[in-house]
Amino acid sequence: MESTFTAIFEKADDWYIGYAEELPGANAQGRTLEETRENLREAIELIIVSNRELAEIGLTGKEFVRENLKVAV
Repeated sequence: MESTFTAIFEKADDWYIGYAEELPGANAQGRTLEETRENLREAIELIIVSNRELAEIGLTGKEFVRENLKVAV
């Protein structure tokens, strides 16, 4: 599954700082814009995987319905 996020990159001295507007906690830094972009992709992936794992743990032993939900923003 592929999703699109809005990335913001700020120049701070010799570094770049990046974050995803739609996903609090998804932050990254790097010496170059490309390094920061790649680090932010990895941070987003790790957050989503971690959130899914935590949700699975919380659903253990429960009856539930799982479905995809599309949202147009």
